[in-house]
Amino acid sequence: MAKINFGGIEEEVVTRDEFPLEKAQKILANETVAILGYGIQGPGQALNMRDNGVKIIIGQRQNSKSWDKAIADGWVPDETLFPLEEAAQKGTIILYLLSDAGQKDYWPTLKTYLTEGKTLYFSHGFSITYKDLTNVIPPTNIDVILVAPKGSGLSVRRNFLEGSGINASFAVFQNYTGKATEKCIALGIALGAGFLFPTTFEKEVYSDLTGERGVLMGALAGVMEAQYNELRKHGHTPSEAFNETVEELTQSLIKLVAEKGMDWMFANCSTTAQRGALDWKGRFRDAVAPVFDELYRRVSTGEEAKIVLEKNSSPDYRARLDAELKQIADSEMWQAGKQIRSLRPENWKKK
Repeated sequence: MAKINFGGIEEEVVTRDEFPLEKAQKILANETVAILGYGIQGPGQALNMRDNGVKIIIGQRQNSKSWDKAIADGWVPDETLFPLEEAAQKGTIILYLLSDAGQKDYWPTLKTYLTEGKTLYFSHGFSITYKDLTNVIPPTNIDVILVAPKGSGLSVRRNFLEGSGINASFAVFQNYTGKATEKCIALGIALGAGFLFPTTFEKEVYSDLTGERGVLMGALAGVMEAQYNELRKHGHTPSEAFNETVEELTQSLIKLVAEKGMDWMFANCSTTAQRGALDWKGRFRDAVAPVFDELYRRVSTGEEAKIVLEKNSSPDYRARLDAELKQIADSEMWQAGKQIRSLRPENWKKK
């Protein structure tokens, strides 16, 4: 592993320099990787690994939208695309990429196919960490590993095609064969990870659930709504409020952060913006700190996991989710966003 120093904290990571694709291909040469689930993470990981020379088969429920999507992506029924049970039987490495609620429901069926020496792979520590809620307890005579890309399945594929890859964490929960770690890293490299950093199943799910509910999605959406609403309340137009809240962030500033960091973004803004950001950063941090404290507590105690399983297992879950997403889409803020995105220069030629 390569060693990286983070301000005095030394951490080991895996890069393609010390673990090239050719090494991963050699380790996986005699494996059949069965990817169960072709929803969010499944397509990106499956297509990337296939492009990188790994033998992949897909397991998916027949007569579903995901089954049809798999066919559209080039997977062939009875050759590389099978019902879930048949794929689980054929696979030597099983990528368990059903939803968290789906993993709980399908587990009694899957465990009958987890014969000695197989490898069970997760991209989320949820089912193992919250085993008291999911009843997902692997047999002791298999390897159990995790590779968790730090991005959506769509980004996993897009970044791969652009040649940049996407960072991922990895963990070994159970090393029955003695080869779990090398298989885990090989799979991470094969799916196109830019670099891999070690974690545990527990730490992965705690950080992931906190991040999704916090900065990455929940907090971001909430802060955007608060600022947009404040500007509208004082007579600013939807166009002005949206541009100052979302468009400038996503089309300009966050790209500078991604390029060289927050300090570099600050340094390349006006002195007025710099002064305001530096003066207000601490106030926002201190204001939300109690919310993050409560959020992490609820994640670590399993309260958030219980809500996920209860709501996602409800028969009318999809209808309720669609209604909640529609409420966001129909709001003035995101209707303004739809109009403003159509006016971006890259869309001019499409009109």
